[in-house]
Amino acid sequence: MVTDRQVRLLRKKRMEGKTLEAAAMAAGMSERTARTWQHGPVPSATRTTRSWRTRPDPFVDVWAADVEPLLVADTDGKLEAKTIFEELCRRHPNAFDGGQLRTLQRRVRLWRAERGPDKEVFFPQEHAAGKMGSIDFTHATELGVIIGGSPFVHLFFEFILAFSGWRFVKLAFGETFEALLGGVQAALWALGGVPETVRLDNLSAATHELAKTGGRSLTKRFADVVDHYGFKASRIRPGEGHENGVVEQGHYRLKSAIDQALRLRRSREFATVPDYLAFVQGIVDRQLNGGRDEKLAEDRLALRPLPATRLPEYTRVSARVRKWSTVTAAKRIYSVPSRLKGHVIELRVHADIVEVRVGDKTVETMPRLRGDAAHRIDYRHVIWSLVRKPGAFAAYRFREDLFPSLTFRRAYDALRDARGDRADVEYVRILHLAASTSERAVETALARLLEDGTKFDYAALKALALPDEPTIPTVSIGTPDLASYDELLAAGGER
Repeated sequence: MVTDRQVRLLRKKRMEGKTLEAAAMAAGMSERTARTWQHGPVPSATRTTRSWRTRPDPFVDVWAADVEPLLVADTDGKLEAKTIFEELCRRHPNAFDGGQLRTLQRRVRLWRAERGPDKEVFFPQEHAAGKMGSIDFTHATELGVIIGGSPFVHLFFEFILAFSGWRFVKLAFGETFEALLGGVQAALWALGGVPETVRLDNLSAATHELAKTGGRSLTKRFADVVDHYGFKASRIRPGEGHENGVVEQGHYRLKSAIDQALRLRRSREFATVPDYLAFVQGIVDRQLNGGRDEKLAEDRLALRPLPATRLPEYTRVSARVRKWSTVTAAKRIYSVPSRLKGHVIELRVHADIVEVRVGDKTVETMPRLRGDAAHRIDYRHVIWSLVRKPGAFAAYRFREDLFPSLTFRRAYDALRDARGDRADVEYVRILHLAASTSERAVETALARLLEDGTKFDYAALKALALPDEPTIPTVSIGTPDLASYDELLAAGGER
């Protein structure tokens, strides 16, 4: 069947002076057909709308009694034609077959176009330079990225200018206040100015629910950020993500661009996190921010100046170290060196790490807990006490944290099978050895013992991981007698 596009191309080629044969070939039709369509209306203008059915309507007997009442009651237009078809099959067994579902879907669609409920209308916006930037987090684990052999669970923070479309992307591991503050500040300082308004959804890191009204308002901490940078915070209504459409669409484009680049790369595995971030930044610079220089320059001219300083991107927590050598920060439990027990220390909770400070010095740095993890106990902090009372290991509340790796866990299970309750003592001594020497050496030795399948204990493990140094014998060298050398010289070297 000849299309309007073919006919227009045919006539264009003829106007360019092509022969009928050449024009027909370019348009993908025969010379005879081309002769017919050289002049006159295009094909779509010659067709008449059919006003009759080519086959009987299978739903004519049930439409008014069964289908239409369901559609009238469906005031939000969410009832699917497939659900209606299944209900018709239940009410009228053997009256319909699966091939008639498409017919019902067309009829339902037509009915809703004529008599259905009104649909929500969206309104395209005109954005002025420097007027608004949008911020939000988006989960990126779905990209299937692997770092060092393990799935990489992560998010991205995005800041996008509404006028120019310029965006800033930063890695995040949770929608925390520290990650939000770090993202906002990094974006504004990379941009070199502050827009009039920053649009955000109802992030728990920035807003909280009002007890009396049930609405939401900015938290004190984020309100301080707003005051420091001098922008207006604009929040969308709960559940109305389209009201922050600039960044919502931005999330889709970012992850789509990364996914396509990963497909071209033919691997989603990276050696390190910095390698992956460099890959992402390259995509942002080339594909998403490329070609926006002119509009970005307009945005920057209209931006407000940055303040003199940045805000600290951590939360201070003062805590007394309990007798269990633990402290609580951001509702998570962390162990600290036992020498700090009883001291009041300062914790600086960053987006990805927690600093332990005594006075003006940082004495420990540990990864910040993420997701559902509620506690982190470093065996090096408590092993010196535990080795003196190994009986506490069996019922220790945080016992699972005392297995640094799967190899240690398998070693403990093997000890339980071979030595019963004595396994607790043996394992604690092995853990003490790892803390006082080299965890890697101990783990390597454990892996060998497990692979061999032989029964072992602490002594066998120590002999393999740290064999005794060989004894070096003492050698006594006497004072040389030089008299014979003198005699040799006196004789002129002849003896």
